[in-house]
Amino acid sequence: MSVTVFSHYYCGMHEVHQAHPESPERLDAINDQFIRSGLNFVLQQKDCSPALQEDLYRVHDVAYVNDIFKRAPTEKGQQIWLDPDTIMTQHSLRAALYAAGSGLNAVDEVMMGDNQSAFCAVRPPGHHASHNAAMGFCIFNNIAVAAAYAFAHFNVKRIAIVDFDVHHGNGTEDIFANDERVLFCSSFQYPLYPNTGTNSISPHIVNTPLPPGSSAAQWRNEVTTRWLPAIDHFSPELILISAGFDGHLEDDTSAFQLREDDYYWLGQSLKNLAHIHCQGRIIGMLEGGYDMSSLGRSVVAFVKSLI
Repeated sequence: MSVTVFSHYYCGMHEVHQAHPESPERLDAINDQFIRSGLNFVLQQKDCSPALQEDLYRVHDVAYVNDIFKRAPTEKGQQIWLDPDTIMTQHSLRAALYAAGSGLNAVDEVMMGDNQSAFCAVRPPGHHASHNAAMGFCIFNNIAVAAAYAFAHFNVKRIAIVDFDVHHGNGTEDIFANDERVLFCSSFQYPLYPNTGTNSISPHIVNTPLPPGSSAAQWRNEVTTRWLPAIDHFSPELILISAGFDGHLEDDTSAFQLREDDYYWLGQSLKNLAHIHCQGRIIGMLEGGYDMSSLGRSVVAFVKSLI
C-alpha cells in the first residue's frame, strides 16, 4: 500500500508577483525532492481534476464564488488583487479550481481507491480563504471543499481537520465554526499573520497558539497533550490535514524551530489514529512552506510517514 499524490501542471501556472513567496517553484522543489529521495518510485502520482462551482458553493458564499469567476483575468498581463497578499492572473482561476478539485479526488481515492493515504501537492493554498473572502494567498478553501464533499458524497459523520501551518487556519475555522461534525485543530505562531485564533471558545475548535522561537519539543508537547487525545475522543471517520511547512527552522516566514523529523512524527501520530478510527483514511493538503529546500525535504518526510 502506498500514498497517492495528486497534482497538476495547471497549479504551476498561477503566476504571482516576482517577489511573492507563493511561487510556482514551490511545486518544482517538491517534485525534485520526490525524485532525489527515490520516493517517486513508490508513490502513485495522478493528475487531479478541477472542482465545479457547486463544489465551492458548499463552503463559500455563492456571490463570492460568482464574483471570482466574473473578475478572473483571462488575458496575459492582466491581474487583480483580491486582498493585499492575494493576486489573480491569467491562469489563477484554473489553478485554484484544480487545487480545490484535488481534495475531491483524494477523498474518492481514500474512500474507494487502492490507497488509504493521499497527498495533494497543489497551489494556490486554501486555509486562509473564509466563507466569503480571499485572504493570505488563498482563493478557495481547498481543505474545506474536500471535507464538505466527503460529507455530501460518502455520508461521513465526523471529520478531523488538522492544520500545522505556522499561520492560523482562520478561513477553515470560519467555515466550520458552527459545524460540530468537524473537529478543527490548528497550531500556529502568535503573534503572526493573520493574528487570529486566540479567542475561539467552541469545544470542537482546538487552537494552539505558540510564541515566536518555540522549539520542536514545545510544539510536540502541545500536539501530544491537546490534539491527539481530542482526535482520539472525537473518533473521526476521515482525517484531513492542512500541511504547511513554513514552521521549519530554515523558513524565514516564522520563528518556529521545526525540522523534517517533526513533520514525520506528526504524520505517523495522525496515521496511527487514522488506523484506529477511520480505516487508515488520511489526506494531506499542501498549504505554506516558502524556503524551497526545507519545503521539499519536509514534504518528503511527511509523505513517508503516511506510507
